[in-house]
Amino acid sequence: MAQGEAILALPPLAAAAMKAGQRMMVVAGEAAQRQRISEALWSYRPTSFLAHGQAGGEQDAAQPILIAPDMVPAANGARIVLLADGQWREVEGYDRALLLFGEATRGAARGVWSMLGQREGVERHFHEFVEGRWVARG
Repeated sequence: MAQGEAILALPPLAAAAMKAGQRMMVVAGEAAQRQRISEALWSYRPTSFLAHGQAGGEQDAAQPILIAPDMVPAANGARIVLLADGQWREVEGYDRALLLFGEATRGAARGVWSMLGQREGVERHFHEFVEGRWVARG
């Protein structure tokens, strides 16, 4: 999945989390990528948008989705963190961590998969974004 495809894959995940009554923290190191994520959330569907904000604002607690440059405390109470830039960060204080990766970060993602397989109590799942939807693999 190319970086642009990863950004397109993110809104369905955020929408599913919101539909389930969950809040989400989205992490991406580069400012330009955070901006593209914001634009993708605003334009996800022609008739609606996914409400969100950049972490560090006055309304963080009210935002269902926060976008941050790195792991920060989830001021919105998020229990799901989505690492949108393919870079693994140690995750604490979340129930679920999602790692989006593309071809450029596939090798690193394999390393993360192996590392997490060694940890007690970690449940791993692999899904692929195919033709606009997530498909379970392996």
